[in-house]
Amino acid sequence: MILFLDSNVLICLIEGDISLAARVQETIKKVSESHSEIIVAVSALAILECRVVPLRNKDEALLQVYDDFFSTDSLHIVDLSRNVLDIATSIRAVTGLKTPDALHAASCLSLKTSHYFLTEDRSFGKVSGLNVRSAL
Repeated sequence: MILFLDSNVLICLIEGDISLAARVQETIKKVSESHSEIIVAVSALAILECRVVPLRNKDEALLQVYDDFFSTDSLHIVDLSRNVLDIATSIRAVTGLKTPDALHAASCLSLKTSHYFLTEDRSFGKVSGLNVRSAL
């Protein structure tokens, strides 16, 4: 089972207030308890999206937290391959999702396995085949 984290979920998990981060952690825990093997995955785009504000604000400590997270051996980072771009193009054409959101959805769908796509963005519900689950 793939547990795919949208960038907004990562930001809530790492930067959110204690109660918000705890709710995301609880959702992840519930999914983990109901499946024997969980692989946590993100799109390579999440690296860019999560690191921009800490870089802009020169927040070295927060940047290091993100860099440590993205360097975790157990994390699967989905590259923005031609296949992902083709899927994202189709998603964008059919649903009207913004390009970054289409890339996240396509990254998850490219894994071609059972998954939960954790997000707080309801627009992902438009994507056929994407098993969207609220993180909060």
